[in-house]
Amino acid sequence: MIEMHDAAYGYGSDLVLSDLTLRLAPGSFHFLTGPSGSGKTTFLKLCYAELLPVRGQVTIFGNSADALNRDAVARARQRIGVVHQDCQFLDHLPLDENIALPLTVSRRASATRTQDLADLLTWVGLMPRAHAMPPELSGGERQRAALARAIITDPDLILADEPTGNVDWEMSIRLLRLLVELNRMGKTILIATHDLGLIRAAKQQVGARVLRLNRGRIEAAAAEL
Repeated sequence: MIEMHDAAYGYGSDLVLSDLTLRLAPGSFHFLTGPSGSGKTTFLKLCYAELLPVRGQVTIFGNSADALNRDAVARARQRIGVVHQDCQFLDHLPLDENIALPLTVSRRASATRTQDLADLLTWVGLMPRAHAMPPELSGGERQRAALARAIITDPDLILADEPTGNVDWEMSIRLLRLLVELNRMGKTILIATHDLGLIRAAKQQVGARVLRLNRGRIEAAAAEL
């Protein structure tokens, strides 16, 4: 899915990330951890070509990110679902239309769209809130809606940036179970989080590899995780 070989990102000689070498295999489940400001969000942006490495190589679905033109980037991103940390929605559209927006933008609407959307809303437990406006949603509802929006195009790879950062522990576990279920369906999952409790809970459910960012470099996490 994603490979990095001595990849680095920064500005001039000031590197935010450096010497990144790893491989996200199809169907794998990874956590990316590290303190605030360690570069987790920047790392995810390299994974979906929002940013390009200043040196080294990032390969997305077998193609070098540096060599992708605009159309190729768009095609690659159709295979990637991103759950952003800020969960931004269009406040003038109801929840179901916000979730379906990636289909509209990519012109991938189908004859089964209505039923597919209903099934997805039911799966994340939001069918009763389908016509609610974004400002009316709780934090947990927003996070589940963000996950639904990220996966509505049936992506192969799901990147989640602090998906449980603004919800309580019960909702964190609920979101984790959804992500674990997606992984068992064959999706590749990468979650950036500083929540070590969530990582420990996940390791009881799925064989997840934990990566830690430390001073801009990636290393194996401590054994106690």
